[in-house]
Amino acid sequence: MSGPIRVVVVDDQPLARAGHALILDSADGIDVVGEAGNGLEALDAAAVLHPDVVLMDVRMPLMGGLEATRLIAERHPAVRVIVLTTFDLDEYAFGSLRAGASAFLLKSSKPAALVEAVQAVAAGESVVSPRLTAQLVAHFVGSEESEGPLGGRAEEPGELAILSPRERDVFLGIVRGETNAEIAASLHLAPSTVKSHVNAIFAKLHLRDRVHAVILGYEIGVAEAPQA
Repeated sequence: MSGPIRVVVVDDQPLARAGHALILDSADGIDVVGEAGNGLEALDAAAVLHPDVVLMDVRMPLMGGLEATRLIAERHPAVRVIVLTTFDLDEYAFGSLRAGASAFLLKSSKPAALVEAVQAVAAGESVVSPRLTAQLVAHFVGSEESEGPLGGRAEEPGELAILSPRERDVFLGIVRGETNAEIAASLHLAPSTVKSHVNAIFAKLHLRDRVHAVILGYEIGVAEAPQA
């Protein structure tokens, strides 16, 4: 990425918004280009200001952060959204990932963690551990009454038919929260080969990152709940 990371801060509390903006603007390589007080304003900011990252609160008037995240991910797929949550295993953390957020971050996080999260998602890296994502998703699977594991979708392992047998093996490793090195060891492959398979999987299944691969795995019923 050339130039500073462009960030929009979204929060209905002016003091919280100003605090986050101050932290990020003080960091090298980050430029807060706009602020918004609700989800509707966030949509306008994403369309007009072309940010790289949006820092999104959840509970806001007019339009909440989860709906705004879903629409931004749909309309501006290059924009990465970080959702602020109170707990790391709550319904908002879960909902933010399903809506298309690249990460969720605790409101109690230290300033350095906020800066690191923005830098990471802007670089296309994961902030949320795939293992934590698996635990988070599994936590809510049993609480939703639906035909499919995550609500709204029946089990459709046929969706993976587009993958080669080896790519499917790699996909299942991702869903289990394994790193490329762990997948390589279990499948007796070179790490570089696993990386190539991962890139192919993301392209074929239109996935943004490993976090959303984990979610897809639960949605189509090919994942098992991880051990605590």
